[in-house]
Amino acid sequence: MNINFSNKKITGILSILPSNEVMFEDEIHNYSFSEAKSMKLKQAMGFKSKRVVSDQSTTSFDLIVKGLDYLFENELLYKDSIDVILFVSQSPEYIMPPTSNLIHGKYGLDEKVFCLDINQGCAGFIIGLQQAFMLLNTEGINKVVLCNADVLSPKVSKHDRNSNPLIGDAAAITIVENTLEETKIVGEVRMDGSGAMALNVPAGGARMPITEETSTLYEDSFGNKRSKNHLVMQGDNVFNFVQTKVPEQINNIVKRSKDSVDSIDYFLFHQPNRFMLQKLADKIGVNREKLPSNVVENFGNSSGVTIPIVTCFNLGEKLENSDFKVCFSGFGVGLTWGTIIMTIGNLDFCKLIYN
Repeated sequence: MNINFSNKKITGILSILPSNEVMFEDEIHNYSFSEAKSMKLKQAMGFKSKRVVSDQSTTSFDLIVKGLDYLFENELLYKDSIDVILFVSQSPEYIMPPTSNLIHGKYGLDEKVFCLDINQGCAGFIIGLQQAFMLLNTEGINKVVLCNADVLSPKVSKHDRNSNPLIGDAAAITIVENTLEETKIVGEVRMDGSGAMALNVPAGGARMPITEETSTLYEDSFGNKRSKNHLVMQGDNVFNFVQTKVPEQINNIVKRSKDSVDSIDYFLFHQPNRFMLQKLADKIGVNREKLPSNVVENFGNSSGVTIPIVTCFNLGEKLENSDFKVCFSGFGVGLTWGTIIMTIGNLDFCKLIYN
């Protein structure tokens, strides 16, 4: 699906991170590997620390509420200005009702405010922006509050060296509005469901409810221990998918937008790990300084929230005072990959806060 919009802009980005920080070395005793092998993995992937909820009763909803409270209290967002609440997550509050409706009820928003939950992961920020732009073409809708949030650490086995050092928890709130400015937004979203199980949690849905049997740990051929309630990641398949599909998409969109790689100031990508991003930068022909890869080592991979985090962490104050042409790209769960080229800047806010 092609993305082509004008007269739309991002006016603010707030990223919300747990205050609880876990260092890589704190957990290597959980793995069935030598300390030397684990430290080699740390060096290659850029693992250092991650932010995860300290209490497993803390949810994605809670992190979004923390962010909205901050925006309302600091008069950066007003309740009566909201037309849409979009909630993009793989960890909703309940199977039903929608989490976006719970947010609506929490703040007593007007009945005319439209609420929508979207089940998306690594490309969730791109999917959310796409939906926001589409909704802004609807009469009477001028401001969309895009909420990306995932608390996935409870879904990762502490004995899985593939996933546990990687996964973090976080949320982000992005304000998307109509504008009279002649903005140009070009992008694309693609999906390949034949590879959907490359990243999956086997148990917990209708196909395989959680039972005592699904909760039993087993050891895979690489020595990682997990249960069927935990995240399974086929790392090689995901790496190959990213290295083939994403550069092709970016090159096509750069041509379609009549830009060049050199004319784009920053490439703000989903953050799977430093190794994968550096390889991706080389494949696209982008200077690594223009494609930051420093989120996983500081905060962990929080799925669809990593693009807002990499934006706030690297460009926060700059984006409050100037603008840049950026390429956003998200890729992973689904398999789904999407890219958007647009100009952002002079934002009302672009900050990181801690819960």
